[in-house]
Amino acid sequence: MRDINEAMPRVPNMRWGALTNVRPTRGRLEEMRRIFPDNGRWHTVLEGPDSVTIDGTRVERRGAEALA
Repeated sequence: MRDINEAMPRVPNMRWGALTNVRPTRGRLEEMRRIFPDNGRWHTVLEGPDSVTIDGTRVERRGAEALA
């Protein structure tokens, strides 16, 4: 499987790019701005009902009650 950065185009002065399976909300964009570095690379963000997969790493969604 090829890396997404080999397939997606380079955009001049791009901070980062994300290929997602759902339309991001304003809050989700702000969150992605915090977690992705300003290196001009593309990232994959796949959202499921109970987890989010970012660049092949699965992150579980948990509520506040799971932290107690």
